[in-house]
Amino acid sequence: MNIDECLRKGFLKKINIDRTLIDKELAEADYDLEKAEKAFKEKDFKWCIVKSYYSMFHSARSILFKTGYREKRHFAISIVLEDLNKKGKLESKFINDFNAAVSSREDADYHYTYSEEIARHNLYIAKEFLNRLKRLLGDL
Repeated sequence: MNIDECLRKGFLKKINIDRTLIDKELAEADYDLEKAEKAFKEKDFKWCIVKSYYSMFHSARSILFKTGYREKRHFAISIVLEDLNKKGKLESKFINDFNAAVSSREDADYHYTYSEEIARHNLYIAKEFLNRLKRLLGDL
């Protein structure tokens, strides 16, 4: 699926670029990352995984808003990230990391499968992801 298909099917919607929305998403991403770090220190590995994902989700939404889109389905975020990759603006590693975080969060939330190792990894990739997407925002 690509952006045009997502638009036709209503999974993405064109919006006006609004700096307030972008800033709110970045603030949420920072907040969730702080909560993920706190959860990891407290050995609450499930919550660390969940909050790490949401940090990535909100930072990715800031990119959508900057590019003039709003998602109606979470998977549409990956479509926009993949499009940025095809345009040479975002490395594929970050799309893979985002998709891995989606999977880990679903495993933690719905299948009660989580561990310190997964939490540590997700916290690491969430930090990298947020830093990379903040740099990307400046380039768009």
